[in-house]
Amino acid sequence: MQQTFFPSDRVARSLTLSTMAFALSSGVFYTVSALYFTRVIGLGATTVGLGLGIAGGVGVLAAYGAGWLSDRVGAHHVQAWATGLNGLAMLAYTLASDAVVFTLVASLAIGLRSASGSSKQAMLARWYTGPERVEVRARMRVVTNVFIGLGTMAAAAALLVDTPAAYRTAMISVGVLLLLAALPLARLGRQVPELAARMVQQVATEQADDEQAAGARRGSSPWRDRRYVAAVACNAVVAMHFGLQTVGVPLWVATTEAPTAMVAVLLVLNTVVVALLQVRASRGTHDVRHAGVTVRRASWLLAAACVLYALAGYGNLAAACALLVVAALAHSLGEILGEAGGWGMAFELADPQHAGAYQGLSQTGYAVASMVAPALVTATAIEHGTVGWLGLAVLFVAAGTAAAVVARGRAEPGAAPLRYGAVGKVDSVRGCQVR
Repeated sequence: MQQTFFPSDRVARSLTLSTMAFALSSGVFYTVSALYFTRVIGLGATTVGLGLGIAGGVGVLAAYGAGWLSDRVGAHHVQAWATGLNGLAMLAYTLASDAVVFTLVASLAIGLRSASGSSKQAMLARWYTGPERVEVRARMRVVTNVFIGLGTMAAAAALLVDTPAAYRTAMISVGVLLLLAALPLARLGRQVPELAARMVQQVATEQADDEQAAGARRGSSPWRDRRYVAAVACNAVVAMHFGLQTVGVPLWVATTEAPTAMVAVLLVLNTVVVALLQVRASRGTHDVRHAGVTVRRASWLLAAACVLYALAGYGNLAAACALLVVAALAHSLGEILGEAGGWGMAFELADPQHAGAYQGLSQTGYAVASMVAPALVTATAIEHGTVGWLGLAVLFVAAGTAAAVVARGRAEPGAAPLRYGAVGKVDSVRGCQVR
């Protein structure tokens, strides 16, 4: 647990501190943003949905663009600037007075958030290798969930006061926390001199011919790597369970005999499961085939959760609550396995020479899933009940099965393992052999 929240590695420590502040801001934002947009700015729910939909499209484009930029200027620079500017964008929400300004600010904020995510993935892909890379990413996930929960509890104060001033103060705190999240990243380049070279690293001279031949076959763009594109597509479909959790489950609980307070119980259960099991679930997923199998297992758990959610609609109060808890447990286990397997495939199937662009494409898949999931979930499970839930279950199983097939497939000719010729076999910063 100490390595999760207080890692000894300087790079991981800076990323963790930044993640703490970022997640706190997210918890506050998720809790008060809808009320701020409607009660303080005075926008209609439909207008908010349309504006956020447009902003989601910007986020999709920014996810890939930030990955491409990370290969050229360094992922640490992109992440520091994206996080800091995201803080300013959040502060700009307090100046939004109409739908047009709201949509512009939302597009900027969501675009910068996507850019921050892609550059973080690129940093992890270039600085760490093998099982360490997935493990560090898993620890970041634990930190994120815990601190989002803390941010949500802190934001409860604004809900209790329930005044425009309270909501405006909460939104300002979101921007300030993001500015604080940028500070550990801004200093990282000076604290770790080797970092800058690693972020835009080229292979050693004796390896150049092999890598150039690989590049000619695979191309510098991840869009030409059919296996990687297929992996991103499959994992994006599995990742739509996040929309199921944040949109579908709350709406569905309201239609059952269970009290609406069950929504909070299910979210707390999810946070606990992720905090306790995410790192363990990620072990071994640096092996591509194991990662694919892990995604497939996740898809079956998510499918089981869909069936259980549907059954909750038929029970009395006690039965509905029990079924929702079991469904949420299966959903949470599916989440941690899906994330672990998805990270392994995203890291290990990527061309190390273009780590930023590949991780940018991976994050683009998640951005698309985030944009599509709410509409898909409401059009299936919420509109059609049991039939819709079963349709989602089939969709998850199909995507997970396809991911396992992609991971099991033979690597493309020229796909080379990650090699750090310019840095050497021993990582002088962490003092351990690069795996």
